[in-house]
Amino acid sequence: MDEKTHFGFKDVPKEQKQGMVKEVFDSVTDQYDLMNDLMSFGIHRLWKKHAIRCAQLRKNQTILDLAAGTCDLTAQIHSTLKGNAQIYASDINASMLNKGYERLLDQGIHQNIHFVQANAECLPFAPSTFDRVFIGFGLRNVTDKAKALKSIYASLKPGGQLIVLEFSHCTQPMLAKIYDQYSFKLLPKLGQLFANDGASYQYLAESIRKHENQEALQQLFLDSGFDDCEYQNICFGVVSIHKGFRY
Repeated sequence: MDEKTHFGFKDVPKEQKQGMVKEVFDSVTDQYDLMNDLMSFGIHRLWKKHAIRCAQLRKNQTILDLAAGTCDLTAQIHSTLKGNAQIYASDINASMLNKGYERLLDQGIHQNIHFVQANAECLPFAPSTFDRVFIGFGLRNVTDKAKALKSIYASLKPGGQLIVLEFSHCTQPMLAKIYDQYSFKLLPKLGQLFANDGASYQYLAESIRKHENQEALQQLFLDSGFDDCEYQNICFGVVSIHKGFRY
């Protein structure tokens, strides 16, 4: 019997999920940045800046932005370090990564930036390559998160950190009800109106609800070998930042 996993609220054969997620992101690529601003009212940029501050970056580090998408986080990391770091932008989806490449070129960002199409579950980097690995709003779309976390752990240098910024589970009951109405009523309509694709944004809302809660994700970090794991809720847990160290 085929092993099952979730694709939004649907159960699908595990080997099919990666292709289905690819179709979603192929579909939303052109309007992805616009929709991020609309969905979060632009606040996602502040969340990313805060995640970067939490990472305590230093010059001359080697940094991986995994599930980089259109490279918004890559650009912010580059700006923070003023180009004085080796930054790898990696995504499994070629159309998103190409969009990110074009975006950074348009912004004049090219110094010490490397683009790598790769699957988070089997990263093609040598062991102990990175000082920091970031995943901004991408972990929930990975089919086998435990496998990806172990691959990331192996790619980190001793003393390195993984920083995951992700939608999470709201801790305030009244706000959670409002958030549900927004996610399942308004968000797909915005996707249909601005991206002509309500179905993909329905999936993205569902994928947030199927993602591990804060405690479960912290345990997944620990089970994957990370030390000193911690998380910080933002906006009452609508978003959380998880950190794990490799010692």
